[in-house]
Amino acid sequence: MLKRFFTLSFTGKLFLLLLFFSIISTFILQSYISAITESSLYKMQGEKAKIQAKALAVLPQLIEYVKTNQTTKIRELIHSIYTQSDADYIVIGDNHANRLFHTKNAPLNMPMVGGDNEQVLKGKTITTIKTGFLGTSLRAKAPIFDENQNVIGIVSVGYMLDHIAALHKQQQLPIIILCIGFLIALFLFSWFLSYMIKRQMFDLEPKDIALLVKTQNAIMESIFEGIIAIDNQYKIININHAARHLLGLHQSVKQLINTELNQYIASTKIIYDDNNKYEDIHDQVCYFNDKMVIINRIRILIDKQLCGWVITFRSFDEVNLLSQQLTQINQYVDNLRTLRHEHLNWMATLSGLIHMQRYEEAEKFIALHSADNQKVLDFVTERVSYPSIGGLLIGKYSKSHEMNVNLTFDPAMQLTTLPPMLSETELMSIIGNLLDNAFNACVKQSKGDKSVHLYINDESDEIVIEVSDQGCGIDETIRDTIFDQGVTSQDPAEHGIGLHLVETYIQKTQGYITVENNQPYGTIFSIFIPKSC
Repeated sequence: MLKRFFTLSFTGKLFLLLLFFSIISTFILQSYISAITESSLYKMQGEKAKIQAKALAVLPQLIEYVKTNQTTKIRELIHSIYTQSDADYIVIGDNHANRLFHTKNAPLNMPMVGGDNEQVLKGKTITTIKTGFLGTSLRAKAPIFDENQNVIGIVSVGYMLDHIAALHKQQQLPIIILCIGFLIALFLFSWFLSYMIKRQMFDLEPKDIALLVKTQNAIMESIFEGIIAIDNQYKIININHAARHLLGLHQSVKQLINTELNQYIASTKIIYDDNNKYEDIHDQVCYFNDKMVIINRIRILIDKQLCGWVITFRSFDEVNLLSQQLTQINQYVDNLRTLRHEHLNWMATLSGLIHMQRYEEAEKFIALHSADNQKVLDFVTERVSYPSIGGLLIGKYSKSHEMNVNLTFDPAMQLTTLPPMLSETELMSIIGNLLDNAFNACVKQSKGDKSVHLYINDESDEIVIEVSDQGCGIDETIRDTIFDQGVTSQDPAEHGIGLHLVETYIQKTQGYITVENNQPYGTIFSIFIPKSC
């Protein structure tokens, strides 16, 4: 039986233990109440017997009849009183403890049985449990005094123990019923508690829960992203090492648990905004104190009730570095592909002219294209002090020819310095994304001259970048959200990340961007970046 008990589930063991405890507790409670009730009953019956004995002992008629030994008168007097009493018997004795009257017709002038008369003959009233003529009883004895305070007799009023036991059983019945009801309530409570614990534990055993907790901690610590779990009061439930490192926290996990998150992360709408607490958030850029991060926030739901959130975040600088490297590589690859394609076209044209023996035309073609390319190259090299950005512009110029788009550089273009908060690769991403969007808009536009104009200047306190095109413009349905991640008027496969990155880089430098309609078609993007950022 014991072996079978240990094979039960945790909730099964808990139910049986609670049930066993309930039975033992109920039995002890019933026994205690029974003992208290019995003691009170004996005390009450003893007091009742004593009161009756004292009351009879002071009756003048009884004193006179005992004094003159009138047994007939005593029998008439006491019998009428006995019929109105609940006592089992009343006995009257003389000053030698011999019976003068007995309600149960015991022999008269015989000693009163029990051996408890000596103290009464000395003038004391007593209550005892003794075995007498009728059996064991609880009785009270009081002395009868004459006018000179001499003891002339004894009054004994008794209750049989069987009678008291019957009264006790009558009083015990409600108590037993109450205890049975209490036991049933405890049984139901034990079952309900076990059921609720089972639900809360998802039918898992404690050892399984312990394994899950250890596994969860191992997983959290193995992830390089910061992870913070909070409840719906924004108190920390769990936090991994990466999160503490990114936030510069030196406290242990135990010290951080149950503390307010806003003690360590300044107010941000993405976390503390109650208006969007029922929505999951993915890849949002925000600030944790002075650190720019990319954050995800996922709801914790139990029985469809919001219980908290899991926040994962990573440093924007790390992601930005990878993005910059990828952007730079993509730009170089794109430029090389464009240049290769353009040169193949030139070579095919030259090959055809030479094959047709039109040497003079071939010579003019070479001179024309070489002069045009050299002119653009000289202009960009002279006006832009950063080779990587100059290479990007030349590559985009070649790409515009391939896409049949006319890219022109403003004669006043100049870029000699960058603000501290903006790197070359970030500026390359800004210019490259704006030019690519302008090219695609021009390709989609059947009207206009498909021209794109680029202006960059840093002569004032700001770096001004303006890209205007004669393209298809921006759809009015997405104009207000054009910089949101995932919003795009191009191919959905592009994910709508380009303009979102542009805005992110500009916000970091405390600059701003404006969008206006161009005339007669297209769009003008204007960017203003302070040099002192």
